[in-house]
Amino acid sequence: MLRLKAGDRLELIDSAGASFGASIDTIGTTVSATLLERIAESGPLVPLQIDVAQAVPKGQRMEFVVEKCTELGASAFIPFYCERSVSRDLGAEKLARWQRLARTAAQQSRRRDVPQVLAPLDFEALIARFGDYQAVLFAWELAPPISLRERLPSALTAAGPILVVVGPEGGFTHAEAELAQRHGAVLVWLGARILRTDTAAIVLLAVIAALAS
Repeated sequence: MLRLKAGDRLELIDSAGASFGASIDTIGTTVSATLLERIAESGPLVPLQIDVAQAVPKGQRMEFVVEKCTELGASAFIPFYCERSVSRDLGAEKLARWQRLARTAAQQSRRRDVPQVLAPLDFEALIARFGDYQAVLFAWELAPPISLRERLPSALTAAGPILVVVGPEGGFTHAEAELAQRHGAVLVWLGARILRTDTAAIVLLAVIAALAS
């Protein structure tokens, strides 16, 4: 906004996600502009619905996940707790902050929709949601060492929504991975390097975006 001047055009997005062209009238302590035409929607930037189920990490790492995965096109975030979860002290204020971060990241990346951030679930409740998805990609460091290039294309051909599941700092237990697989999840290997919990979902979404483009 600092580089703009009176007469310049810009695009405004309202709280409902509608986009309008506008012309700046004045710039000072406040900015005034005249709304012009409504801009027709061009469709989603990522042609897939991808929800991210993230085991709640400690500190501010969930904020990083929400912000960056929103930029990469995540449709919703499902925080959850499992056996090795470190952080379990989530309150209403933190959940509201994550939702605000999703909104600002959506605006920054010129998305017309804002991903929802749901209230945290326990692992069993998350498993019960697997049936809502056409494919569930369960990131696990002990999954068969098959590259994402080989593993993902069959999941990306599905017409329905996709769920990406990422575990806590200590990783999933064998029992949790086996339970997820019994309920239809595909165990995916992210490579020989062990990624931090706040990196794994970002890697998966970036690879999916590249393969789907």
